[in-house]
Amino acid sequence: MTQYIAAMDQGTTSTRCILFGHDGKIVASDQIEHAQIFPKPGWVEHNPIEIIENTYSVLRNALQKADLTAKDVASIGITNQRETTIVWNRYTGLPYQNAIVWQDTRTAELCELLARRHGGQDRFRAKTGLPISVYFSGIKLRWLFDHIEGLYEEAVKGNLLFGTVDSWLIWNLTGGPDHGIHCTDVTNASRTMLMNLKTLSWDQEILDELDIPSAILPRILPSSAEFGHCRIDQAEIPITGILGDQQAALFGQTCFTAGEVKNTYGTGCFMLLNTGSVPVQSKNGLITTVGYQIGSLPPVYCLEGSIAVTGALVQWLRDNLKLITSSSEIESLAREVPDNGDVYVVPAFSGLFAPYWCSDARGIIVGLTRFANRGHIARAVLEATAFQTQEVLEAMEKDSGVNIRMMKVDGGMVVNELLMQFQSDILGVPIVRPQVAETTALGAAYAAGLAIGYWKSLSELRDNWAIDKTWIPQMDADQRIRLCARWKKAVSKSFDWV
Repeated sequence: MTQYIAAMDQGTTSTRCILFGHDGKIVASDQIEHAQIFPKPGWVEHNPIEIIENTYSVLRNALQKADLTAKDVASIGITNQRETTIVWNRYTGLPYQNAIVWQDTRTAELCELLARRHGGQDRFRAKTGLPISVYFSGIKLRWLFDHIEGLYEEAVKGNLLFGTVDSWLIWNLTGGPDHGIHCTDVTNASRTMLMNLKTLSWDQEILDELDIPSAILPRILPSSAEFGHCRIDQAEIPITGILGDQQAALFGQTCFTAGEVKNTYGTGCFMLLNTGSVPVQSKNGLITTVGYQIGSLPPVYCLEGSIAVTGALVQWLRDNLKLITSSSEIESLAREVPDNGDVYVVPAFSGLFAPYWCSDARGIIVGLTRFANRGHIARAVLEATAFQTQEVLEAMEKDSGVNIRMMKVDGGMVVNELLMQFQSDILGVPIVRPQVAETTALGAAYAAGLAIGYWKSLSELRDNWAIDKTWIPQMDADQRIRLCARWKKAVSKSFDWV
């Protein structure tokens, strides 16, 4: 009987299920969006119950579209928005409050306090690879303890469980209050600011510093391993792969060799460089993270440049400014003008992530004159993604000593031909889009399939990867330098707003 791998891709704006065959091609898929909740400026939340309900729905819907049943699924791989933080009751299964999303900035004052105590913003970097930032889960958890009455006491009593979205999904899919498995993988754990990169275990010194009880934390496992069984429709499907979404994209792009790099263009933008079996500490505003771990093999580490707002900026143009009615319209609007008219948009809605890590920055539009029109703003919105990526690539080359000669790309924005050409121009390197653009889900499927022998080796996965299109740089070096200098000047105007 032919079987398939189901990849559950729980992202910032939606939940998807994609069924993959042995050739790595998509058999069927389904997607459901969930509500974006903004209680206060800078606060971003999701409803965990809505997310788990959507997870079951997209799995059933994808199977129905392919005329399959749960018994036709060999295993499930999960990939997820990473730093988003959920706390729930182990006995009722109910969350104590909405999930705090990775984009949320409510922990800014707590971050400043922790950085001031001693050691500054990088006080935990040697162990975790991360700066103190509103981005990471451990500080979000501490904020919840400080601001939700009785929550810390619930943790001390043993009633509370903490997890990133992967942990929430697995606990529910494997039974919830009825013996649900509380676990995570090394990639998601590495985004909490609570895991030691070298030992791959929760760091007791950091837990003590933040006063977080270790009993509420999930068990850390490799990315390709046994995570229990999903109970659905009188069937039990093994869950054998978990990867944070950006690490999953790296894996789906088959960046298995040190020096290979990918960039994912989604709600945010995330560039990962495989640095091999030794973690490389950044001196240029990047973070060090676990790329993946297959079974008992040593972990593979990455340097990552995280950009908070890219695709979300297009959504803002659509939903808030109403300059477009659908995200796909931005390319045609931007093509109405030959350049940006010296207009720059710095989307520091959640502060600035790599390479600045500046939580008090806020979004700005600069360079406006009476000459500027809708087309110039649309073009500046697209170019903001490319400029931010250029700054990350520059930092990555400095940290790694690797001269990056080509970049693999994926994510929703890579269908935008204007953006991809400008990205190649501003980086000065070829941009390569694979035939299967859903590399995040594909990476989760690969991790799950490797664990059960559905695929035998990494080389077999490489054989599935194929090029769809390549963009070659066309801009001369002087123009590239001039545009990047103008961008950096624009970024400097966004600092110290809060």
